[in-house]
Order: sequence, then C-alpha cells, then structure tokens
Amino acid sequence: MTDDERAIRELVKTWFEASHSGDLQTVLDLMTDDAIFLVPGAEPFGKKVFAAAFNGMKGVLIESKSDIQEIQIFGDWAYFRSHIDMTATAPGGTPARRSGYALTIMRKEPDGRWRLARDANLLTARDV
Repeated sequence: MTDDERAIRELVKTWFEASHSGDLQTVLDLMTDDAIFLVPGAEPFGKKVFAAAFNGMKGVLIESKSDIQEIQIFGDWAYFRSHIDMTATAPGGTPARRSGYALTIMRKEPDGRWRLARDANLLTARDV
C-alpha cells in the first residue's frame, strides 16, 4: 500500500469517526472548498449546504462503516469506490438504515493533504 492510499484510507476513517461524534469542523476540513455532492433525488450541492444539513442533524447518532473496494491514484487526483452502511437514530427515534455504493474523487491540496472534491453517494433506505 502506498503512502497516498494510506492517507486516503485514514481520511475515510477520520470522516466516519467525526460524523459519529458530530464534529462538523473536522468533516469540513476533510473536503475541498469547492466540494460537490451528488445524492439521489436532489440537485448537486456544495460545502455550505452539506454543513447546514449536518447541523440539522444535531443529536442524531450516526453509525457507519465503509468498505473501500478500489482506489486509483493519478498524481494529485484519485478516486475510490466503496460500499457504505449507515444507521441514523434520532433521540427517542427509530433507527433509519441506508446503504449503497459511493464513488468519491479526491484531490491532493497544496498542503500535501488529500481532501474530498466530489462524491456521488447512492445510499438508499434499507430495512433495519
């Protein structure tokens, strides 16, 4: 495994840990300023809308895992393909499970850190 692949895998691990703990600032620091997200049934959105949605989920317990199935690196750009399982539980609520595949494009920034630049997330509702 190359240093770049290790760094990308560590970013994914950090993303899921920060999401679980509700640490928006860490998650935002893991993406480029021009990040774009693609999800079913919605227009593409950027970092500002992502942050607003994250803040709207305060108190919701997010438990998730990612199985990275492929990583390809091309200089300062990379992509990875993964399968994600996520369960979100609002306080006193019923767990909502989503799972599916994602294709994520990463960019190595001038500071040498990999960051998420584009994410096509195909998670859909699943029975708990």
